[in-house]
Amino acid sequence: MTKQEFLFHLKGASLVSLKFAENYVKNKLTTDFKYNVILNASTDNPNLTQFDIYPEDDGKMKLDFTDNEVVELIYRNGKVPVWIDINVLKSSRKSTTFNLLCSGRYSDDKKEYYYNDNGSGPFGIKSPKLPIGYKEGQKFKLK
Repeated sequence: MTKQEFLFHLKGASLVSLKFAENYVKNKLTTDFKYNVILNASTDNPNLTQFDIYPEDDGKMKLDFTDNEVVELIYRNGKVPVWIDINVLKSSRKSTTFNLLCSGRYSDDKKEYYYNDNGSGPFGIKSPKLPIGYKEGQKFKLK
């Protein structure tokens, strides 16, 4: 996957995630996107030789990144995390912020990407964090 392809997948997953979140939230979601990136959200065996693993990323979080900054952070040696869960986190009048929860296993083999069969590469679209007591069909406000 090239950097351009990864950026394309990030932008596409962001739009799909925004549209999905609109089913749950009352907030007006804008298309000026920001990203919070949580690195190494998986517990990986360092003996997995088919992947690049970066143990120095354990516990690292980067806030308020642009899409291009996300690409520069995550795209490494032609490889990306095998899964990246994306969901809307918050909304302001100016921007919509997403969480990107990233696997610690990096690959350039599209067959390794968890969500590649649905066309989104490594990106898995998840709902916004549902509030305690959430009832199906009732929209809520993001904080």
